[in-house]
Amino acid sequence: MKIPPLLRFLFVLAAAACAFSSPAMALVQINISKGNVNPMPIAITDFASTNGIGAQISSVVEADLKRSGLFAPISHSAFIEKNVNPDAAPNMQNWTVLNAQALVVGKITQEGDGRLRAEFRLWDTYAGQQMAGQQFYTQPENWRRVAHIIADAIYERITGEKGYFDTRIVFVSETGPKNNRQRQLAIMDQDGANVRMLTNNASIVMTPRFSPNRQEITYMSYEGGQPRVYLLQLETGQREVVGNFPGMTFAPRFSPDGQRVIMSLSENGNANIYTMDLRSRTTTRLTSTNAIDTSPSYSPDGRQITFESDRGGQQEIYVMNADGSNQHRISFGQGAYSTPVWSPRGDLIAFTKLSGGKFSIGVMKPDGSGERLLTTGFHNEGPTWAPNGRVLMYFSEPAGAPGPYLHSIDLTGYNELTVKTPAFASDPAWSPLLE
Repeated sequence: MKIPPLLRFLFVLAAAACAFSSPAMALVQINISKGNVNPMPIAITDFASTNGIGAQISSVVEADLKRSGLFAPISHSAFIEKNVNPDAAPNMQNWTVLNAQALVVGKITQEGDGRLRAEFRLWDTYAGQQMAGQQFYTQPENWRRVAHIIADAIYERITGEKGYFDTRIVFVSETGPKNNRQRQLAIMDQDGANVRMLTNNASIVMTPRFSPNRQEITYMSYEGGQPRVYLLQLETGQREVVGNFPGMTFAPRFSPDGQRVIMSLSENGNANIYTMDLRSRTTTRLTSTNAIDTSPSYSPDGRQITFESDRGGQQEIYVMNADGSNQHRISFGQGAYSTPVWSPRGDLIAFTKLSGGKFSIGVMKPDGSGERLLTTGFHNEGPTWAPNGRVLMYFSEPAGAPGPYLHSIDLTGYNELTVKTPAFASDPAWSPLLE
């Protein structure tokens, strides 16, 4: 499905620029590098519109910001001013009395050509200054994307870091009883909306992963009875097999430039890591052990690769250079480690850890130091990073549950949420920000 481009125009930033010139009038912000952050009270008004779509858009903006754990939207029932004029400076006293540190107003109008024009303004209520203002033009069916983009703009302006709301998740949708589970590839918005199936029920699918710069995913499928790695173009639905290898290929992932796929190839009971250049279709072997080397993931600069291996007797996390040199173990805690994935920021590696009969999702630095567990449960597995490197998604199956569900958690470990899907879900993968 091709996503029509959105035209974005920045406007009216002069007030925010002037505010920075005066230390006494410093604008509100959240320092998200401090760990546990108290959510900022923020008022998000219903955007003005003639057909109710304004309230729909602002409600999605509100939900995005609330789920981040950094913002505490104030209930509309507490608003003193119910109908806010988005084209005029607000009466700040009406909002500071509610302890709203920031205020979002906006309006939605329809152009003569049928497009929507969405406008919003972000105000610092205590400084009395406008922090940001933007407008967007898009087709009416893309109204949810506009909401996510607005939420990203607010998040970035207040935190100083890129948002992650205008993104999608590809995952494995699971239906049917456990002894005859049907697994399909599916895709949805990061908040669980707009779920769409990408494959049928005929074959088992696993480990979908996004390309960093194209509308393309790679995944493993048992189609034809032989496990193979596939590429799928999301816009056209075109599929192709990545190489014709004699053994099982699995755990594929793209390189940061999108030009290569790294994966495991199983032969004679062992598995080693290979890369394939997608242009020339040439393969390069990176590991050569009598063990299971799998789940490779590139660092964001493409210079290193993390992977899991049982070459030492149990599953541990290793790091090597992109050419396969300098392979060394970095996990040394109690338990078995698996599914390592490098943060888009480059500062952390997320992983699954099995210890004491429970599964945890954790993070550690690329040298193995600073290990920290974010969440522990009966069966938690498969972390994937939001593109800003501040939030993880994974799948979890509680004891006695009929199937797995998707969850998200931020790096503080406090903001853990369930991501609703129509059926059971596993193996999530987060897309880059959409364009």
